[in-house]
Parts: sequence; structure tokens; C-alpha cells
Amino acid sequence: MAESPKPGPAGRMSRPSQVVFLGFVVAALCGTGLLMLPASVAGPGVVSFSDALFTSVSALCVTGLSVVETPVYWSGFGHAVILALIQVGGLGVMTFASIVGLAVMGRFRFRSRLQAIAESRSPELDSAPRVIAGVVRISLITEGAVALLLALRFWLGYGKGPGEAAWLGIFHAVSAFNNAGFALFSGNLEDFASDPWVCLPIAAAVIIGGLGFPVLVQLRRAWGRPLAWTINTRMVLWGTLILLPAGTLYIAVCEWSNPATLGALDWPSRILAAFFMSVQTRTAGFSSIDVADMDPLSWAGMDVLMFIGAAPAGTGGGIKITTFAVLVFMVAAELRGNTELTALGKALPAYATRQPLAVVLLAGALVGVSTLGLMAISDYTLDRVLFETISAFGTVGLSTGVSADLPVPGELILVILMFVGRLGPLLLASALAFQERKLQYRLPEERPIIG
Repeated sequence: MAESPKPGPAGRMSRPSQVVFLGFVVAALCGTGLLMLPASVAGPGVVSFSDALFTSVSALCVTGLSVVETPVYWSGFGHAVILALIQVGGLGVMTFASIVGLAVMGRFRFRSRLQAIAESRSPELDSAPRVIAGVVRISLITEGAVALLLALRFWLGYGKGPGEAAWLGIFHAVSAFNNAGFALFSGNLEDFASDPWVCLPIAAAVIIGGLGFPVLVQLRRAWGRPLAWTINTRMVLWGTLILLPAGTLYIAVCEWSNPATLGALDWPSRILAAFFMSVQTRTAGFSSIDVADMDPLSWAGMDVLMFIGAAPAGTGGGIKITTFAVLVFMVAAELRGNTELTALGKALPAYATRQPLAVVLLAGALVGVSTLGLMAISDYTLDRVLFETISAFGTVGLSTGVSADLPVPGELILVILMFVGRLGPLLLASALAFQERKLQYRLPEERPIIG
């Protein structure tokens, strides 16, 4: 018999969001405990709680920032723990728990459906099981295909043994699809900047994961019927088609003659590297050139791309493409003097304008306060610190080298940013959607002067 929720709108709908939050906290602490085990470290010594916590949260929130060298600091067991945290974080803790529950019980309980809705943003209660099944199917198919391509390349092209090549393929495929950015090579993927057989499969996995599961499920069901696509799907696809080439062109122009980055490559490799880095600003975090050596002008443009991020209900972070798109349509409507907000042939409801403003203002405030805090406890300049905080909030993982040199309080600031960046916008949207209430009275209207 299905459970019935307690009465009251707030109690009925806020509890799933609280469970999602607590689920991520518990998973992060479990990952921290596993990483503190002696078996998780490659060399002698004990892992500090702050380093283990930072790595656990970074993996679970699919960020990719690290305060230690992932390839050499952690053992094979530690790498396996990181990979498991990435997969759980990418799928979503509650989605993963629902999968386990479905396997054990054979059905979804009512409260499990509410929790799945709160995390996956499934619009209908009855669709939650189908959405979760689609999420798992898409994840495994994409990760499997990319892992096979990478394993073959590492085996045939770089002389790795079959077992090692398979492990490298699996690890980087899971890390790419979940937009995590963890790599098992020193210097991340800089040694493969000119290799399209490594860069392009990873970039494809990042893009697919960043589209968001609702978009992927709908494309699978209605690939040849674009008129049947929701406005969410159309916004995400148009945003992706605009931002990826724009980012590629911007990075190429800024770094083309920089001898420390693109300038050291031939021109086809420069285009490949510029495209690859543009893809990573969608919140993936792999790097084929040294971010610390990039021009500050490149950092500024990447700040914008990282803050926007990927699509909702996917493996990426940021304020989301749809949030940014709605704000653009709002500005366009005001400039035209339109009283009704429309986008791509659809009228948008009033709450669709309030939510993006709330998300952007809260995100901007969080990034701003965190940037000031890090500047107060470190000697780094504003451009580097701002890049690091946006990278953490957007769960990107690209770094100018600040994270590894921060004191423990600075690490904790980034931990909070990663955690809120992964869950904050989602939980905020849930709260705004589920706890809506109407006043029983109407106050007299008065218009302030704007602008």
C-alpha cells in the first residue's frame, strides 16, 4: 500500500527536497570516510579530513577540482571510490537510491516518487519510474560507447595493456558523461591536446551529459518530430548550438598566439583544443591546455560560460542554459515594449520570470561573497580567485592553480560552493515551485522608477 504524505503544502512537498539534500550529505561523508582509509592512498601517510572531504564532495558534485594530484596521490582503490562517487553524483543520490529500491522492492513507493521528482524535475508523478529508467539507459549506453572508443585508443595508439586501457577508458568515459573532469593523467589531458580520438569522444560525452536527461529522453522518443519538443528542449538545443561555437571562437581568438597554450600547436590542433576547452566550460573540467597559463581575458569569457553552465536535470552545473535564455527573452521583451513574455512561439507564465531572477541573484551573491572570502585569506588576484569560485559553484573543475594552495578555510569555502552549486539551484527551484501560496488580500499597486 502506497504511503500517503502528511497534509499541508509545505510539509507535503518540501520533504523530498530535504531528503535529497540529506542524501548528498550522507553520501559525501561516506565517500570521505572511504578516502581516509589507508587503502585509498598510493603512498605512506594519512589523508587529512579536509583533503578527503574536498575530494569526496568534488567527485560527488561532479566538479573535478582537487587539492592533491589525483593520478599519483590516490591508489587504485581510491580511484574506484572517486569513480563510484562520480557515478552516484551524476545520476543523483535519490535517483540511485530509487534504482536500488526498484531492484529490491520491484516498485516505487509514493514517497520515493516524490523524491525522484524533486531531484530529476520529472513533471508528473507517474512518469518518475520511466524517467529514471531512461536516465540509467542513456547513461550506460553513452558511457559504454565512449569507454570502448577510449580503451581502443589507449591500447592501440599508446601501447597500454588491455586491462589498463579498459580501466582508463571506463574511468574517463564515466567522468566525461557526468561532467566531472577527473583524469588519471598528470596534467589532466594536456598530453592529448592534438589527438581527436581522445578529445572528441570525451567532448561528445560531456555534451550529451550536459544536455540534461529530460532533453535526452525526449530526443530519443521524438527525434524526427521537432514540433513535439517542449520549450525546455528547444531552449537547451539552441543554447548549446550558440554557446559552444561562441566559446570556441572566443578562446581561439584570445589564445591563438599564446606560446604557453594554443600557440605551441599546429592550426588544426589549435581549433581542436579551443573547441575542447569550450566544451569543458559547460561544467566538465577536463583541460587539454594549461588553464593557469591562459590569458586573463580568456578567463573572463570562460567565467561567463561556466556561470551559465549546462542544461537542467543533467550532469552539469551553473545557473543553467534555460535560466539564462529566459533572462535574454525578458530583456528582449522589455526592449520591444511587450507586456507578455514569449519565447520560441510560447507564452511564459509569471513564475517563469521570477525563478530565473531569484536563481541568478542568489548565485551571484554566493559567488561574490565567496570570492571576497578567498581573497581575504589568500594572496591571489581577483581574476584567479573569481575563476576558481565560479568553477566551484558551476561544478566545472577548471582551475588556475588556486585550489591546491588554499588553507583549510579556503578549501571549506570551495566545498560549500560545490555542494550548493550542485544542489542549490535545484532545491531553490523545487522550493519556489512547491511552496507557492497566494495572498488572501491585495495591496495597492505603485510603480518605482527603474533604470
